[in-house]
Amino acid sequence: MAFLLPSIFNRLPQLSPAAVVDILILAFVIYHVLLIVRGTRSTQILLGVGLLVLVYYAALWGRLQTIQWLLDKIFPYLVFALIVLFQGEIRRMLAKIGRNPFSTPFSSLEMRHAAEDVVMAAATLSSKQIGALIVLERDTGLRTFTESGIPLQAQLSHDLLISIFQRGSPLHDGAVIIRKEKVVAGSCFLPLSVNPIWGTQLGTRHRAAIGITEETDAVAIAVSDETGGISLAISGSIELNISPERLAQRLSEIFQQPVSPPPPPMPSQRTPGEAPSAFEERSRTPFDRMTVRK
Repeated sequence: MAFLLPSIFNRLPQLSPAAVVDILILAFVIYHVLLIVRGTRSTQILLGVGLLVLVYYAALWGRLQTIQWLLDKIFPYLVFALIVLFQGEIRRMLAKIGRNPFSTPFSSLEMRHAAEDVVMAAATLSSKQIGALIVLERDTGLRTFTESGIPLQAQLSHDLLISIFQRGSPLHDGAVIIRKEKVVAGSCFLPLSVNPIWGTQLGTRHRAAIGITEETDAVAIAVSDETGGISLAISGSIELNISPERLAQRLSEIFQQPVSPPPPPMPSQRTPGEAPSAFEERSRTPFDRMTVRK
């Protein structure tokens, strides 16, 4: 067996520097394509396409002319079908390739403050069953979507987010888009996911959260106004009914920075008719203070 190895290696074509570069580039592209489709429905679609290719070569080997003829007719249209099925993944891949390397990323402090404010606001809105849709911009710009809403350019705080999503607020409907520590716009329109995998189990707010993450690398947090459940959408998938602590943990993993969970609500020890303490007064949202004072 050992004496056969030199003859086998001698028959292999010599790799030129250009061929090595060609192989490395192809491997790099395949690797990133697999990273994009990993954990999504696209994985099953690729497995199905691979199975069809195996069937086609098996038909060639076995001289199954009917199957070979049928697959020859299907394959040209299969290319267009794959473009339609993978349009979300193709958009994300092209956006990743065309990402601006000179853009200013989140600093650790900015990211931590923004994420903690979002977690605190989501926890408060969830406890009151007030619907909300919050989008955190990452590397892909969301200017197309911010222009569909009302520009704010306000400093981010959990009080501001709670005030925006109060029932009856002009900005209650639609999404809030956050860039670094700024609330860029409110009442924004987002694309709805048309992925049939979700069926009819999700409402418009959650479909919009998935839709924006299918087209961009943004992170979306949705709060249900029916159950108060918190959901986190990223890369076209969604985690439903997670706790504020789980939300803080997931944001820590996504942004690779520690995010503190919201503190548990402190039960009031006041007797009926007693004025609230200074700490309780500061802990109230602006909407709470407005509704208490007549």
